[in-house]
Amino acid sequence: MPKLKRTDQDERATDFVEALDRGLRLLQVFGTVSGPATLSDLARAADLPRATARRIVFTLAHGGFVATDGKLFTLTPHVLTLAGSFLQSNQVVTVLQPVLDRIASAAQEIASLALLDGDDVVFVARSSPTRVFSAGLDIGYRLPAFCTSVGRTMLGRLTDAELATRLKAMRRDPVTPQTTTDPKKLLATIVTDRAQGYSLVDREAEPHFRSISVPVRRYDGTIVAAINMGAHVDRVPMQELIDRFLPLLRDGADDVKSRLL
Repeated sequence: MPKLKRTDQDERATDFVEALDRGLRLLQVFGTVSGPATLSDLARAADLPRATARRIVFTLAHGGFVATDGKLFTLTPHVLTLAGSFLQSNQVVTVLQPVLDRIASAAQEIASLALLDGDDVVFVARSSPTRVFSAGLDIGYRLPAFCTSVGRTMLGRLTDAELATRLKAMRRDPVTPQTTTDPKKLLATIVTDRAQGYSLVDREAEPHFRSISVPVRRYDGTIVAAINMGAHVDRVPMQELIDRFLPLLRDGADDVKSRLL
């Protein structure tokens, strides 16, 4: 009989390491529990048998990622080496950090860089002038893409048909009373934002906060990230976002385009 040719799907299935997948899943659930967790808490949150969870957490403890007194488990600062590896190896973060520093200094406001991760945005770099209290969107902070200026900016890289399908499929739970959740309205908004080259969101992602974002494009014009600035509604009016913040963001994005591969 002729030998059957292996498909890419067959190879991916063979290469899949279930134990590693379970370990990563359990590592992630530490963020869903408050404070030290019991083994039962972790197993339940990760949907794993208790015996499997036990082997995984003690393996993580052996690697220095988890601390335990035998009953309760917590993550250690060593986990940050995983995030550090991403930040140090990601070209977008490396190239954009000096730009964020320059923008934040010029505007005396916080500037942030976000990437699209599924239906969420993740903030991966930021810069804050010393006079501005820097609470809020810390590195690693996640928000729904559909209601954020950075998310709408990055969703704009999709075609209209792709965008319509994506919006209908994603969860669109209201975050504030001002959050737009209707997929047709969101589609129209994102198409308009794409045409004008920026997105402005007013109190849809967080109460009393508005922000403006522009796309970060690589050398071929593909949108790979978004940078933004925002402020409390009582401190910075909408028009100031456009008049003062938008030119700084656009200049910063234009400055790095030729350096992003």
